[in-house]
Amino acid sequence: MKAVTNWINGEWVDNGIYKDSFNPATGEKIGSYSDGGIAEAEQAIAAAKKAFKESDWKNNRQLRYQVINELANQFEAYQTELIELLTLENGKIRGEAEFEFNLVAPKLRYYAAQVLTQSGRALETKPGSYSMVITEAIGVAGIIAPWNSPIILMIRSLAPALAAGCTAVIKMPAQTAQINAKINEVFAAVKSLPKGVINQFTESGNGGAALMVASKDVPTISYTGSTKTGKILMKNGSAQLKRFGFELGGKTPMLVFNDANLEAAVSTLEKAITVFAGQFCMTGSRILVQRGIADVFIKKLSAQLEHVKVGPAADLSSDMGPMIDKVNVERVDEVVKRAIAEGAKILVRGGTVLEGPLATGAFYRPTLLLVDDNKMSIVQEETFGPVATVQIFETAEEAIELANDNDYGLAASVWSTNVDLPLQVVRELNAGTVWINDWAKVNDEFEEGGYKCSGLGRLNGLAALEDFLEHKHIYHHAGILKA
Repeated sequence: MKAVTNWINGEWVDNGIYKDSFNPATGEKIGSYSDGGIAEAEQAIAAAKKAFKESDWKNNRQLRYQVINELANQFEAYQTELIELLTLENGKIRGEAEFEFNLVAPKLRYYAAQVLTQSGRALETKPGSYSMVITEAIGVAGIIAPWNSPIILMIRSLAPALAAGCTAVIKMPAQTAQINAKINEVFAAVKSLPKGVINQFTESGNGGAALMVASKDVPTISYTGSTKTGKILMKNGSAQLKRFGFELGGKTPMLVFNDANLEAAVSTLEKAITVFAGQFCMTGSRILVQRGIADVFIKKLSAQLEHVKVGPAADLSSDMGPMIDKVNVERVDEVVKRAIAEGAKILVRGGTVLEGPLATGAFYRPTLLLVDDNKMSIVQEETFGPVATVQIFETAEEAIELANDNDYGLAASVWSTNVDLPLQVVRELNAGTVWINDWAKVNDEFEEGGYKCSGLGRLNGLAALEDFLEHKHIYHHAGILKA
């Protein structure tokens, strides 16, 4: 089987350094890939810089509109292959793979529309004196994408970057190398795309990504990943006063009040724990439930989690697929063991699948723990697996205090049938997105991002363009005709 390669300056780039790709559900090899690094990053930056300076990409709105729409069309043409790869290499069950894929084309078309609808401002500040503000693309955009939802989270950064007029260098993770290569095929199929505007390489290490962050030729970085890594990137880019757009970690509190619709809440919270095997920045990993319904809520949610069928995407009856690899399975189980040692009470002890046909894969059954100390590490730190804690509160004020007592502020969810209470609570929560009686609803038209250590700037909506634009004020004193 031939190794898949990188795509730089409109050409396939093979450096002869190969590593293997694996199916996380079985541990079996599914292919190999050309492992990029510093050399590929240098080539990609040079190509993107040349395209930005010498082509009319940054100035030609009609071209950008055409390319982004054509890109959406080509992703749709590759639908079957990309969904199959998401189930095979990324471990998503089919419904989750379809969900991720179906977000891609609409997001591209939304930002294609922004290309033609974006406008500046102008004002005659006094007779004969004119000021105007226009926006210009900042230059080469560096995009560092994660492995948990590789297609949509890469596109979430790329679409506004292209709409703004930037060219792009994309570093993709090694865990999804086969998916990355198929995305490269999509790029190559966009006939109207100028050479060098989009460049993408797969990297198992971090040398290429570090070069992007340090390079003077890459003035902005859009990164989705851990808060720990985000802090490192920010430090390393400080010498350039580099612009960063970050969506980082989360520890989403789910506030369930006494008057909540229990059936709806339990059903949704089960998915909030198990979607993508909990490998999601908005996983509902902190459940806060009011005293009056705590016992019945815990009983219902525990029963539902115990009946989650863990299995490969190839089994269409699977409710939850594998984690990305066994290293992460071991990491999550150590987090759970530590929490239990610190006093967490076991409600559902799922854990590593060690026996039977699933034992060769990276499977971890859902786990639910009851805690009463908000300072415990499992409450404060992102777990990134199918594990949730339950805490009991008495009043809305206490729930808000517990929810906000955390370094993260990406998202939250409030459950109540009271017409006023949810909005009263929402305005007090330190979170970039809050759902009322729901979870994980994201719209292209509205901003997504985090407070505190959950990020910088916003993705989605109009604000996503800001990471890729400069604002230029132009003043012109024309004077006036005198009678």
